[in-house]
Amino acid sequence: MRLLVGGLALALLVPALPAQAAVDQAVVDPAAYVDPLIGSARDGNTWPGAVRPFGMISWSPTSTRGDQTSTGAANGYQYDATRVRGFSLTHVNGAGCNPGAAGDVPILPYVGAVDTSPTADTKDAKYASNFSHADEVAKPGRYTVKLANGVTSDLAVTTRAGVGDFSFPTEGQPNLLFRTSNSLNGSEDAEISIDAANRKVTGSVLTGAFCGRRANGGTNNRKTYYRLYFTASFDQPVVATGTWKNAAVTPGGTQTTGGEGYATGADRAGRGSGGYVTFAPGAKVKMRIGISYVSLAGAEQNLDTEVREDATVNRIAADGYRQWKNELQNTRIYGGSDAQRTTFYTALYHAMLQPNIFNDVDGNYLGTDQQIHQLAPGQQAQYGTFSGWDQYRAHIQLLAVLKPDIAGDFAQSMYQFAQQNKGIWDRWLHNNGATHVMTGDPAAPTLATFAAMGVQNFDAEGAYDSLVRQATVQNAEAELDGGCPGQCTGQRPALNNYLQKHYAPQDACHCWGGAAETLENSLADFSLAQWGSRLGKPTADLADRGTWWKNTFDPAVGYQRARKADGSWQAGFTPSTDVGFAQGSSATYTWMVPQDVSGLAELMGSNTVERLDGFFHDAAGNWAVKGGGALRYDPTNEPGLHTPWLYNGLGVAWKTQATTREIVDTVYGTGPSGLPGNDDLGTLSAWYVFAAIGLFPQTPGRAELLVGSPLFPRVDLHRSNGVRLTIEAPETSDANQYVESLTLNGKSRAESWLPESFLTDGGRISVQLGSTPTTWGAPPLDR
Repeated sequence: MRLLVGGLALALLVPALPAQAAVDQAVVDPAAYVDPLIGSARDGNTWPGAVRPFGMISWSPTSTRGDQTSTGAANGYQYDATRVRGFSLTHVNGAGCNPGAAGDVPILPYVGAVDTSPTADTKDAKYASNFSHADEVAKPGRYTVKLANGVTSDLAVTTRAGVGDFSFPTEGQPNLLFRTSNSLNGSEDAEISIDAANRKVTGSVLTGAFCGRRANGGTNNRKTYYRLYFTASFDQPVVATGTWKNAAVTPGGTQTTGGEGYATGADRAGRGSGGYVTFAPGAKVKMRIGISYVSLAGAEQNLDTEVREDATVNRIAADGYRQWKNELQNTRIYGGSDAQRTTFYTALYHAMLQPNIFNDVDGNYLGTDQQIHQLAPGQQAQYGTFSGWDQYRAHIQLLAVLKPDIAGDFAQSMYQFAQQNKGIWDRWLHNNGATHVMTGDPAAPTLATFAAMGVQNFDAEGAYDSLVRQATVQNAEAELDGGCPGQCTGQRPALNNYLQKHYAPQDACHCWGGAAETLENSLADFSLAQWGSRLGKPTADLADRGTWWKNTFDPAVGYQRARKADGSWQAGFTPSTDVGFAQGSSATYTWMVPQDVSGLAELMGSNTVERLDGFFHDAAGNWAVKGGGALRYDPTNEPGLHTPWLYNGLGVAWKTQATTREIVDTVYGTGPSGLPGNDDLGTLSAWYVFAAIGLFPQTPGRAELLVGSPLFPRVDLHRSNGVRLTIEAPETSDANQYVESLTLNGKSRAESWLPESFLTDGGRISVQLGSTPTTWGAPPLDR
């Protein structure tokens, strides 16, 4: 998803590094180049807090602009909102709903008497604190900030637990406020219990409601689907306690309950509950905290397993940094400027924030059916949260390339969630919760791509059969309009109608947009056909359905267009229209046929390349790749992310090279504004990683890689299954961006794509780059 809002040009806040790296110098410590603040402005919706790769806990600030029921940004942190009301335990990277998701259990170090209810402080005037970015340091696995109230908070985490140091000033009364009900989207209920004698606070919040405030979703997602449990202990004596509920504060209280609801503004303001613990003046408090989506006992076990009682922030942070360094080192770049290295490794860092481990250390996890389940035999982890419509365009491919073991567990996780959800594979899972957000059937191309890219550790037969059933047998909710357009309840909506007409009628599809649904389903069915062929299944029907995108292409206008049930076209068409499309225009969606570029070109006619040129340039011929108009490329809008690579299929590969380099050089960068828009659970970051490497997946359901313009002289990729890939481009520079020749494992290759065997078996490509366009990769080569 995306939000198009202008941003500020903000300075990069990272330690100084050598001015220019030698071409033959490999990055030794990639974690040193990560800047978690990249994307925290311009609605990138990233957050800077402490987190491990694919971690469950992510301890990061919740900011405020003076409204307790809202935040500075969708995921709790916006660079220009320098006032916080707590440090929350869970986050989702880069989602576009505001507030987006999670932000559970904000914990605020507060100096002063807690003599009124923090919930009654609806404007965050009292129980919040300003801070300066000069007093903030964000590194992989650690977050530190000194608040204006004098408290320094230093946070580090493991996968499911964390440790924080809170250094209070010598003057004033030190407190830690647990705002248990104050999740980003509100809560149905919350509870807290304080055991002063044993220096312990436990509790939970019953919540969910991802995207619950979207105008186009109505109240459909104002619902509960998980309870987060926490347990916290302190190394300093608790000298006083208190609780609050709504406007009432109870000094000395130790237990309370109460949620906020999922409404907005005045309907929610002043509701909720929490508690506080007080320490001696000038205290330096170490807090250990563990979380679980299963039970309080699970949170205790997670904490005891991952953070010993004698653990320190320094020790946990150092271990976290090492883990990030080791993960990032599996993608080793050579050469490049400091800015390019920072942009690259931060993008890779953001891509590895999800999917999120969802099971406890004992293997228990909460299912979509609200029951507790155990990992399947051989499964290493249950992963939650799937931003399908976004992630299947780039992120899941990068996950499959780099971490096929995790991709397999993720595939198994999604299959198990579907089995617990009446066989329905929801488009957008938040943790375990089916939210129905966006459109299409993204689980199908996701798992088909995993299978093509060599991911093996999941029940491929069972998952394939389940997805084919979803694509062929209409479920009971497919004729409902609940939550439409943005959160339509039905998966494969109005399927019987779609199968009869071979397109999704705009006036009878029970979906966000008929043309978009047709395109999404066509691509999903194509990918299922590819996967089925690998499994030896009959796939003729699915392969035919992969061509149904042609049924919403109107040759009279040369664009995809909404079509009615009677076969007529929706009136009032212009290329900029969004009627029939999901969060995009016809001008963007018309190109969404990566599975049949030649077929699209045949329908468009002889000026296809010129039309694609016009998608990336303004009327004067200048680059127009930064978004802002419905007729041209938007680097934040997922249905068009593959379009710069279409030139390869049209026989003018040099235009892919020029276009991707322009986007890499001008759209992405360092500093808080370094992402063009919502990171969408690592999708924009993954696109950058691919483009900088100079390779991109050809189409969902297959493993061929299109060749672009490598940014670095050399990149070594170490897949977690032992396969090694090397991309060499020793002459690369700002001027040298055009491919003159390429060798694959020492043999010359004229095609502008790499075969599946390169990815699955490993290999080395060497790319000769020059300063002028060439005919390399031109027809009549196999596209």
